[in-house]
Amino acid sequence: MEPSGGSRDARPAVTPVAAVLPAGGSGERLGGATPKQFCAVQGRPLVSYAVRAMERISWISDIIVVVSPENIETMKSIIEKYGHKRVMIVKGGITRHRSIFNGLKVFAENEFSNHLLQKPEVVIIHDAVRPFVEEDILSKVVMAAKEHGAAGAIRPLVSTVIASAADGCLDHSLERARYRASEMPQAFLFDTIYEAYQQCTDYDLDYGTECLHLALKYCNTSAKLVEGTADLWKVTYKRDLYAAESIIKDNLSQQVCVITNVKEAVAQVGFLLHESLKSQIKVEAVSISLSKNDSHLQNIFSGQCYNFICVNDRKYAIQETQQLVDMLEKSSIPLLYPVVLILVHLDISENISFSIGMEELTRIKKFAREVKKKNILVYGLLIQYK
Repeated sequence: MEPSGGSRDARPAVTPVAAVLPAGGSGERLGGATPKQFCAVQGRPLVSYAVRAMERISWISDIIVVVSPENIETMKSIIEKYGHKRVMIVKGGITRHRSIFNGLKVFAENEFSNHLLQKPEVVIIHDAVRPFVEEDILSKVVMAAKEHGAAGAIRPLVSTVIASAADGCLDHSLERARYRASEMPQAFLFDTIYEAYQQCTDYDLDYGTECLHLALKYCNTSAKLVEGTADLWKVTYKRDLYAAESIIKDNLSQQVCVITNVKEAVAQVGFLLHESLKSQIKVEAVSISLSKNDSHLQNIFSGQCYNFICVNDRKYAIQETQQLVDMLEKSSIPLLYPVVLILVHLDISENISFSIGMEELTRIKKFAREVKKKNILVYGLLIQYK
């Protein structure tokens, strides 16, 4: 899934905000030669989903992706292929903490770039192999970090944690209700987390894994813990790739946008479609003139809807459809997943014939073949409507 828009009203009252995505792991637990962040899910590298989740949020100004030196060119090609914006690639270190530290340095030192980026007030740290992150949880940890200095998402423990003695027997177990699993995303006042990393010992940088602990240990900053959602899990094993693919497919089918023009008969059919579908999936209904740059439709695009039913008067079908395709292309939505566009052409003339001219049919088929190259799948339905 590429996350839906989340809560778009809950924007943090702080600018700028930046994100650092460590993506330098080797993927040993996954097995295979390809690091997990570059494994394809639905034909797209996993890291691209995480980048897109950040990129589509307007209040995140810069996205720093930290990769191992041997994968820099791979990451560059991913950014180019999928049209990612506001992204800088940084060479990673030999451990997770060293990679994150390198990512933070681009805002404070010239070591990793020709020019300094604007230093953010708050920085988000999020794993590149956690593709399912919503704007709502990002906003919550950012606002909590603004108030407390640091914040991180947590989840209840699924299994009880036990400690073994030297002889391999049970020593003690932890009371599960008192403990939580630390997840991502996490957010920090930039000055706080950067100071913490500057004070780290080599042991911290080489063996530590928890950023919140560094803020507590070196800056006496107690992080606010924010309850996260179940989809914040990390792709670690091969079975997780299959689970991620299943989630993406499921989420793509859960939302549809019904678009009509302002003509009464067309708008009425759109209304009937909305009423019949709303009990099964999330439905947005928009009645607009496609010749105008409609803000409501743009918001739906930014919310990452991939299924559209366009109801129009057969007489204006092709030009209106072309306008919609142009808008979809500009939104970059088809770069991520295939877009399904179902055209419902209404014949509202007095002519009772269902026939359609071969010339027009040929033109529609040609149009469908062309837009398929742009990852837009067009299906058509002709209805005589009185």
